[in-house]
Amino acid sequence: MAVAQCTEAHPESLARMPTASAPMPPLSALQRLKSIFGGSIGNLIEYYDWYVYTSFSLYFADAFFTEGDAVSQALSAAAIFAVGFLMRPLGGWYFGRFADRYGRRAALMRSIMLMCAGSLLIALCPTQRSIGVAAPALLVFARLLQGLSLGGEYGSSATYLAEMATSKHRGFWSSFLYVTLIAGQLMALAVLIVLQRWLLGEAQLKAWGWRIPFALGGVIALFALYLRRDMVETDAFRGSRGPVLEKRNHGSLGLLLQHWRAALVVVGLTMGGTLAFYTYTTYMAKFLVLSVGLSKPTATLVNAATLFCYMLVQPLIGALSDRVGRRAILIAFGVLGMALTVPVLTALQASRSPYAAFALIMLMLLVVSGYTSINAVVKAELFPVSIRALGVGLPYAVAVAVFGGSAEAVALWFKQTGHESGFYWYVSACIACSLLVYVLVPDTRKTSLIETG
Repeated sequence: MAVAQCTEAHPESLARMPTASAPMPPLSALQRLKSIFGGSIGNLIEYYDWYVYTSFSLYFADAFFTEGDAVSQALSAAAIFAVGFLMRPLGGWYFGRFADRYGRRAALMRSIMLMCAGSLLIALCPTQRSIGVAAPALLVFARLLQGLSLGGEYGSSATYLAEMATSKHRGFWSSFLYVTLIAGQLMALAVLIVLQRWLLGEAQLKAWGWRIPFALGGVIALFALYLRRDMVETDAFRGSRGPVLEKRNHGSLGLLLQHWRAALVVVGLTMGGTLAFYTYTTYMAKFLVLSVGLSKPTATLVNAATLFCYMLVQPLIGALSDRVGRRAILIAFGVLGMALTVPVLTALQASRSPYAAFALIMLMLLVVSGYTSINAVVKAELFPVSIRALGVGLPYAVAVAVFGGSAEAVALWFKQTGHESGFYWYVSACIACSLLVYVLVPDTRKTSLIETG
């Protein structure tokens, strides 16, 4: 009865499960490439929907928070950005459990639908002047939906790419998770640049133009859903299933607790990396305006230029990890990130040239690439297939919610209290904590559980 109910609820998974009498053939190289492309492009669109919020928050903050100066309004908008991250652990749990039981593809299809709903809700949301406190309440609800979606997207995508790639090039192909993640940010910035420089003035952007990118995000999320229809399930997941769903503990919290050491490793290696990533990517647009003193259009161009170069570096370092191992690259990020964060951010705050700003930010993004290019594959290699999506997604989402999602709010709080440099030391300290994990954990390229479990 339980099996009948489970397969009835998820008929699409039943159609893709192997049977004892008809084992599924291995995937061809073309199938792998098409599926990696479909998963990556869908990931790009999902992250565009997520990051368009912070790209346009300086323009729509006044629509939802009418009191206070520009820094106070930016802080309120950043707080809601952080609130969205609170749903990511729940999304990591729900979609990780779903992906480990019913397939990575099915989980990725569901997550994109939630992201679409959140984007359209923000695009249509009335302002605080129209409906009072209900406006920021609706904004919070939309971000919670998006946080739930993205919490599931990372674990499912990281697992899917790592399992779909061959062992020889797993670091290279898994690096495309952050290629598309950064491309999503670039796409959000590109929309902002087009609207800023050619289509709308600042007054129009503040009045109604900020709605355009959210509406666009909802529409292109439907395109991502279409692309993901052609993705095939991974060999690792297909090989873990029997003729019926007898392994019902797949993706369970009880099974994850049996791998608690690996889960703690995910939290530790994510802590400093995610904080550094959000500091030098999403927060930089505001930092360049509010602390460096650049104009909004100039800050946007600097941010976009650094992100573009940063995106191109990811596959190179991912491929390098396939040759020298993951651990050495993570340690290099930890040492350089800890040593350079305070002096670089101090110099950046004192600079007034967009060229100097580009050089300083790019330096740190090259350092952060030691984490972003390979963190997804490292996490996937820590867990067996029966708990891989949940093991990657849930601990990562907890760490990102605590450290990454709060980066802007913490930075702006330090600035508002008059001790902005305190944030620089905070980032450096978190990277130092992660460095301890990188030093103590074996190289996952040599101990990977993807082939063995």
